[in-house]
Amino acid sequence: MSSSVTRATGNEPSQSADRPPAGAAVPAATARSAAQRKGFLLLRAVLAALSGVLLYLSFPPRPLWWLAPLALALLAGCLHGRRARAGFGLGLLAGLGYLLPLLVWTGEEVGPVPWLALSTLEALFIGLTGLGVALVSRLRAWPLFAAAVWVAGEALRARAPFGGFPWGKLAFGQADGVFTPLVALGGTPLLSFGVALCGFGLYEALRIARSHPGRTAAALTALTVAAPIGVGLAARPLVSGAAGDGTAVVAVIQGNVPRLGLDFNSQRRAVLDNHARRTVQLAEDVKAGRAPKPDFVVWPENSSDLDPYAEPDAHDVIDTAVKAIGVPVAIGAVVAPETGPLRNTMILWDPVEGPTVTYDKRKIQPFGERIPMRSVVRLFSSDVDRVRRDFGPGKEPGVFDMAGSGVGMVTCFEAAFDDAVRSTVRAGAQVIAVPSNNATFGRTQMTYQQLAMDRIRAVEHSRTVLVPVTSGVSAVIRPDGKVVSQTKMFTADALVAEIPLRSGSTPATVVGPLPEYALIALASGGLGLLLYRRIRSRRNA
Repeated sequence: MSSSVTRATGNEPSQSADRPPAGAAVPAATARSAAQRKGFLLLRAVLAALSGVLLYLSFPPRPLWWLAPLALALLAGCLHGRRARAGFGLGLLAGLGYLLPLLVWTGEEVGPVPWLALSTLEALFIGLTGLGVALVSRLRAWPLFAAAVWVAGEALRARAPFGGFPWGKLAFGQADGVFTPLVALGGTPLLSFGVALCGFGLYEALRIARSHPGRTAAALTALTVAAPIGVGLAARPLVSGAAGDGTAVVAVIQGNVPRLGLDFNSQRRAVLDNHARRTVQLAEDVKAGRAPKPDFVVWPENSSDLDPYAEPDAHDVIDTAVKAIGVPVAIGAVVAPETGPLRNTMILWDPVEGPTVTYDKRKIQPFGERIPMRSVVRLFSSDVDRVRRDFGPGKEPGVFDMAGSGVGMVTCFEAAFDDAVRSTVRAGAQVIAVPSNNATFGRTQMTYQQLAMDRIRAVEHSRTVLVPVTSGVSAVIRPDGKVVSQTKMFTADALVAEIPLRSGSTPATVVGPLPEYALIALASGGLGLLLYRRIRSRRNA
């Protein structure tokens, strides 16, 4: 009697349609369905990680830039229609597949812990990006919102934590691609947006065409693939290697280091001597008519780890080399004040007046030039104590007047930051110099990744970029992104080239961060619309 009443009143706990009573045998169809779901989950996870690997393969030294949109199309297939939690997990897997091989050089001399920690931290940001893409995939015209979400993720990664780590932006793998001119229109955010839009649009076009062949929607979605390519081709006239303000003959010195690895710093005098010796050799070649005389010379970052203001011997070595070549030379030195942090400094050294103006690096590399949370990090790696005294950041952009040419200093890690390069060009740089030191990263792909980044900066601001590196690859890059000449790794050399000088501004230089802000607003608008819909549906319910 009580059981009948219970059923009649609906108070008996309902049994799920796909869950048998306790102790009952599981139907074969249900078991197959559960196994299929697990199989699909595993396949989706594998494809997400594979999309990250493909994205890595699109980066130099491989000329496979076209893999990037294909990688994002594959990732879109994994994320489309998924819930937020699944989107985060799949995005994290894609981030690990991408960043673990891309950043393996960070553990070259200090072991796997810093490499794994950095790669995982940065992959978490891509996980958040995957979450956002999964959510906005419910919207109409979702590829637009998803591409904007990708740019927003890159913007966050470039700012946090510890000042950000923009390495691995989509834009930096596109130096040889058809999308490249987009960077002259709206900087790296617009270039990344174009690549992402093409990838996400490619997946959506294929999805609609498969589900509804011949539908107009498929043709319209195909525009998201064609539009970035079309705009890139239309912007091609902005990319030029012509001289706007005449030319100059420059020399880039690569002195090489006595040995690889972190211990090259113990040979500081040998590194300085190498660069001085190669400069004197260039002076002899000029005197013998084997090389044209440069108007100015640029040495790498850390070419003198001995403070020339405090070490008379170092001062004399540099001064002798500069007097031998007889033109202004930009010297990369570590300056050690009596108090306060160290300074990673570029010094303009005149053959008559000696050291004159200086530029202090503004973007200081965390866990490389400074150690945040030193006591905590020491628990994981004793190598932090190799950095005994932190470097401090400069405040103002540095543009040296070198034989009448405005040469802007963007030291190594700074080239990854949009604002650091843009502010230098706006301060009057007709040429950008990116003095760098990659001796601690051996023969890894780091130097080629950085060179590709420098090529993108050349196109972005239509400036010649000079890349003097202690151990390679040093290069001279024209304003159209083409490499005029480059050195071999770990080889002492001097590159002498006639370069175009330019003082005009590209649209990217003029509009600055506005495209990035607009794309962040677009991403926020898409996510805000979803939030509004959810709130409204709950109120209606």
